[in-house]
Order: sequence, then structure tokens, then C-alpha cells
Amino acid sequence: MDIVYLSELKVETTIGVSDWERKTRQFVLIDLEMGTDSRAAGASDNIADALDYRDVAKRIREDIEGSQFHLIEALAEHLAQMLLKEFNLPWIQLRLTKPGAIRGTKHVGIVIERGSKG
Repeated sequence: MDIVYLSELKVETTIGVSDWERKTRQFVLIDLEMGTDSRAAGASDNIADALDYRDVAKRIREDIEGSQFHLIEALAEHLAQMLLKEFNLPWIQLRLTKPGAIRGTKHVGIVIERGSKG
């Protein structure tokens, strides 16, 4: 299995449980690894044969910018399930980071893995 990835995709959304988090949109960072078979794209040099990471990033932005989640766990699960289904992925690893969520830390977050590397 090959892996297509995105690193530190920055998206603004409503995320958190405290009152200020519900009123103030915040940025989240998304690192994503997606299992795929890139042999056809490698042979053809045609984007139609590839997992188009531009389409993936666009879909993530469309979805998250209009969403409201309390927990990063819920947002991560939502994203993973959406991407697995819509892009027909066998496997995904997603890191969701909230910069500055806790005083004294650079960021907090979660890493989830769904599907099978086969």
C-alpha cells in the first residue's frame, strides 16, 4: 500500500467545550495519511488515476469550516469516516491538533487510525 499525505492543513472551525471556545472560531491543524495504490497514476502520469490531495483538502475545508464540535475526538472520527467513504480509502491515519488549547503547551490533539493497511 502506498500513502498519500497532507501535512498541517490549517482550517478554521468551532471546536471546544468552554464558553469562549463556542463563541470564538479557532484553527485546527490536520495531518493526514491515506492508503492508496498509486501504480496506475505512476504509470499514466494522469491526475484522473491518482488520489487527488487537492480534492481531499478542499473537501476537509468545506466540511470543517461549517461544523461545530465539542470534542476533537468527535471531529477526528467524523473526518476519518467521511474521507474513508467519499474517497474509497482502505486506511487512514489522522492527526488533529488544536494549537494553544492549554496554557503552557504548544498544542494538544489526537491521532486516530481507521481501516486496514491490508
